[in-house]
Amino acid sequence: MARRSELLRRNLDRAKSKWRHVTKSAVEELTHLTARYRFAVCSGDVLYFDEHWYVTHTGLLGLANRRHCAGIHVQPVPEFSDARNSRWAFRAIIYKSQACRGFVGFGDADPSNVSPLVRGAEMRVAETRAVNRALRKAYGIGICSVEEIGTQAQSAEPAKSAKKLPSKSVNGNGWKAEPKLRDRLCQLIRQHQLDPVLVKSYAIDFCGTKTLKDANREQVETFVNHLADWAAKDKNALLCQLNSYLQPQQAGAA
Repeated sequence: MARRSELLRRNLDRAKSKWRHVTKSAVEELTHLTARYRFAVCSGDVLYFDEHWYVTHTGLLGLANRRHCAGIHVQPVPEFSDARNSRWAFRAIIYKSQACRGFVGFGDADPSNVSPLVRGAEMRVAETRAVNRALRKAYGIGICSVEEIGTQAQSAEPAKSAKKLPSKSVNGNGWKAEPKLRDRLCQLIRQHQLDPVLVKSYAIDFCGTKTLKDANREQVETFVNHLADWAAKDKNALLCQLNSYLQPQQAGAA
């Protein structure tokens, strides 16, 4: 109980500092999500926008691990897939235990319902959506996952700015980093087509400073390593985390 109370305190503090206008009902819902599923805001397990909570792929996989999920079986659905047009559908089955008969979920993706940030990765997005839906069924999670809602919560603006990535977009915005760190960060942004403005917002939150000028070298280096690791392991989850820093007018432009 003490551990859950501490997690709830951290979740509420982080939520109120990250999303300044969290409604009373949202606080109550976060309390429930924390108590029942032990989701952690700082780990990116849940995101808040449009006055609603959304679980992430990272949060669902963490829950499955904590509940000792016995297995996940995923396969494409050929009759609903068209590789030539980047249209994919997947079927996922979650086995909570060895004796479990399985919880089934379907997910689809095509260029019309994915963010420009992940255009070309429709097959992986469809697989993720199927797994998310099956996990939500298996563990009785009523809130939708970020990856399932497609372009609704993801602005097309980052894709435009991702093409223009000179080093000054990082250094000029106040990054207090040595040239090698700055160059590595620019390389990561170009390689994974990340929005430098959203990366900057995430970095400020990650370092716990008011501006990036206040961050020391060690903090920036830790952030860059963290960003590289997350981009390599689960880019979709990273994109969802970055998109949580979109301004309301940007999110509504999708």
